[in-house]
Amino acid sequence: MTEKKLYLEFVEAGVRGTVTLYWENAPKTCEAIWGALEKPIQWSSTHAIFSGPEIMMGLPEEARNFDPLALPPENQTVLPEAGELLWFYQPKNFFKIDPSEFWEIGMFYDVGGRTFGPTGWIPCTYFGRMTENLDAVADQCRLIRTEGAKLVELGRLD
Repeated sequence: MTEKKLYLEFVEAGVRGTVTLYWENAPKTCEAIWGALEKPIQWSSTHAIFSGPEIMMGLPEEARNFDPLALPPENQTVLPEAGELLWFYQPKNFFKIDPSEFWEIGMFYDVGGRTFGPTGWIPCTYFGRMTENLDAVADQCRLIRTEGAKLVELGRLD
């Protein structure tokens, strides 16, 4: 059986990296994200405020085909490694400063990241890691800090 992987691509720059999923350590989350990406998604990715070298994207409504509250905590940490992708669900009214619901997929592109938010440390589920072309993708991630949001596509790798 071929290993199921994802890609993350900066659309305008045409820069793409390959993501190897943590099927053994986060099977339920990998299954949910894989199912949500039956069709590739695009999102205007922004830079995290509290977490350091992280870009964030949401899961569009049309891809929300699973119950986020049914996912168990898997492979959690607050100190991710460069290239790791996280899953975090923010229910309505979770944060005082942001009462909106948010289905987050984030990627740490460098060392020194942490999952820290307005309420403090937040353990997140890590479901994969960029194993090919991280350096070029990281260069695009850094540009978000100075140039603003960039369109990112996330999808299944054939």
